[in-house]
Amino acid sequence: MSGPECCSNAPILNPNYGVGHVEKLGGLDTYVTGPSNSNLAILMVSEVFGTSKLLLSLNEAFEDTKPVIEALKHKGVLSIGAASFCWGAKVVVELAKSRLIQAAVLLHPSFITLDDIKGISIPIAVLVAEIDKYCPPELLKQFEQILTAELGDECYVKLFPEVLHGWTIRYNIEDAMAAKAADKSHRILLEWFAKHVN
Repeated sequence: MSGPECCSNAPILNPNYGVGHVEKLGGLDTYVTGPSNSNLAILMVSEVFGTSKLLLSLNEAFEDTKPVIEALKHKGVLSIGAASFCWGAKVVVELAKSRLIQAAVLLHPSFITLDDIKGISIPIAVLVAEIDKYCPPELLKQFEQILTAELGDECYVKLFPEVLHGWTIRYNIEDAMAAKAADKSHRILLEWFAKHVN
């Protein structure tokens, strides 16, 4: 957990909305949704609370994703994207550097350094809040320089003004500006994967 922003405004779940189920993939309980015969997959690496609410070290979490990816490939999945929120960014960056996935999206990442960003060679989008001590605008600018030099237009970096760390999933739904920014980040995520996971 990074800070108080990670604990506030928990997402409200609509029990009528979920159409997936939990199954074991690579030995982990995994929430799965979508067509069972799809050869495309998006892996969501949550913030620290996730579905199991089990805090693993970042190295353990990265290692735990490898069997999940292998299980997806065994099911016939040919292309995988991975999105992360907060704490999960470190895991997705490692997946990207290992080329175990074909595209990545980092949303309000934390614990990411310049050295972490170096060596990414797959399409990646990084979406960051203007008010974020875990990935401040100055650091984002350095990420952008490194990624642009390596990937050109295969990277996308965006600073969302006037929002806090965690804004994509932990925002006040009654705050129109925050809700609009979260919606925009979700559309960018979907468009990025539609373009790069195929």
